[in-house]
Amino acid sequence: MPWHFIARSMRGYPVRPPDSGIARRKSIWERIHIDPWLLGLLLVLMSSGLIVLYSASGQSIDAVIAQSVRFCIALVGMVIIAQFTPSTFLRWAPLAYLFGVAMLVAVELVGDVGMGAKRWLVIPGVIRFQPSEMMKLAAPLMVAAYLNRCELPPRLRDIAVCAVIIGVPVVLTAIQPDLGTSLLISSAAIIVVLLAGLSWKLIGFICVLGAAAIPTLWVNMHNYQRQRVLTFLNPESDPLGSGWNIIQSTTAIGSGGLWGKGWLEGTQSQLEFLPERHTDFIIAVLGEEFGLVGMLSLLCLYLLIVSRGIWMASAAQDTFGRLVAGSIILTFFIYVFVNMGMVSGILPVVGVPLPLVSYGGTSSVTLLAGFGILMSIHAHRRLLSR
Repeated sequence: MPWHFIARSMRGYPVRPPDSGIARRKSIWERIHIDPWLLGLLLVLMSSGLIVLYSASGQSIDAVIAQSVRFCIALVGMVIIAQFTPSTFLRWAPLAYLFGVAMLVAVELVGDVGMGAKRWLVIPGVIRFQPSEMMKLAAPLMVAAYLNRCELPPRLRDIAVCAVIIGVPVVLTAIQPDLGTSLLISSAAIIVVLLAGLSWKLIGFICVLGAAAIPTLWVNMHNYQRQRVLTFLNPESDPLGSGWNIIQSTTAIGSGGLWGKGWLEGTQSQLEFLPERHTDFIIAVLGEEFGLVGMLSLLCLYLLIVSRGIWMASAAQDTFGRLVAGSIILTFFIYVFVNMGMVSGILPVVGVPLPLVSYGGTSSVTLLAGFGILMSIHAHRRLLSR
């Protein structure tokens, strides 16, 4: 205790230690359950994304406005979700999972077809959305809710149940077909199982089973999906066809050099050589116009977000909170890694957008909803600790 508090106590004055927290006023961030550091990093990321999007969309201010509106809606949703307690997410996880599976079945029955795939549900005059996106949250929440009731580390029987929980939405998404989203759903849920504390022997056994299933997976893949894998191995085999995307994206990134050609000055993107430049391949636009420095700056921003999220997840006070929070932030990292990997040619093209930078609404809402859950887990941890 500081000396002036000791002196006051010796004079007979009542003394309250400064760290007792009895009368400390809560900040606005504590009252709304929002982590200001994570929010600030997300706002910087989204603002940077809008700058790149303006160039990638052919200097379309309408695209920037539409994306800004989506970001605002997603941010409001994030704040609202952060107000719910982790116990609420635990109770509602089964219902959210079943609702998501029902929506995926509805896609198969009455879904809207776009670009050769049936992935969307349409409410005429209201909204057009992709139900598989919500399963990126519903599946890991359901797996975490199940494991929360089990003895950890999970036994083989529990892992089998988790495999069924994961497999249902993954299969329904893969047959749309949407290989990229199905892989992300499975990754998010599998991370929950890994965080529950599997032994290395069991992890090795699962890896062997996965390797043994590759031939079966290859046979059941669509022709274009197999072509993507073959193109990844040798993009020069069809430079004007299936290899065009990856060749143009690596050319754009390489031509940017250290400092880039300057904002709005990229030739590959502005002359429309680069495909899907405002969605999946938007980082190639950034690499061409802002160079290696710009790409490393964006990567550092992502790493700061992931680091903050991991710190928040590690501070969770219960099993469900740790599993869900860890899955949310590690899955976010996987999104970044897969997108950058496929655009730079070190991974096959699977159609994964760059988080909060690529143009799109459903993905942004899902990502910020996940961050809302993460902030809720962290904020209510602070409330329980007092």
